[in-house]
Amino acid sequence: MPGYGIRGRLNGVELAVGTEEMVGSAAASTWGAPKPGTIQVYARSSDTASARLVLRDSVRPISKQVIVQLHANGVRPVVMLTGDAPAAADAVGAEVGVDEVRARLLPEEKVDVVRSLRERHGVVAMLGDGVNDAPALAEASVGIAMGAAGSPAAIEAADIALMSDDLAKLPYAIGLARRARRTIRFNIAFAIGVKLVLAVGAVLGVVSLAVAVLVGDMGGSLFVTFNALRLAAFRSRTVVQNP
Repeated sequence: MPGYGIRGRLNGVELAVGTEEMVGSAAASTWGAPKPGTIQVYARSSDTASARLVLRDSVRPISKQVIVQLHANGVRPVVMLTGDAPAAADAVGAEVGVDEVRARLLPEEKVDVVRSLRERHGVVAMLGDGVNDAPALAEASVGIAMGAAGSPAAIEAADIALMSDDLAKLPYAIGLARRARRTIRFNIAFAIGVKLVLAVGAVLGVVSLAVAVLVGDMGGSLFVTFNALRLAAFRSRTVVQNP
């Protein structure tokens, strides 16, 4: 049952494992209040036996640094979408420094949040790796999947797949995209400008055909090519300012 858990039968006994909504409040309440900052997974059987698994997310050491770099590059707000309980989600969100936390979300609710963010901000990028993230990745302006750790559904729905399980690649990808856009715009403007200058010079009789070919055609092509090759020197540690 997507977003809730799993149900099955073992040796004639009905079993359910998942959220409180999955097993029922009666079975969940026997274990008391959830522990702060943890994820609660409950189990219940048809013979009234129950159990609770207490899980805690381990935050990657680089996560906070990545959020800081995203903020420095003008990416705001950074919103965390998760199906986990609010207490656990808020603890992780506060630790890594995101701007907003949306918790206890089903896959279709993640889509609704992404859609509302697009209506508010215009362009939204979504980073995800699980099956539950696939619909939201497809809804975002740019879907980014963690290629190494991502599920096939997430990679298929995304526009970009990071080829390693490294969060530092996210600001790198954004920075590289911005640098590439500026380079493309400059190259187009340069090429058009050179053509116009040569055209005017040819009309005035100060530019010969040989000069027009060497400068406007061959020279311009080599210049924009070498200028684009500068992108190969871009590194993830580079902090790119707002375009």
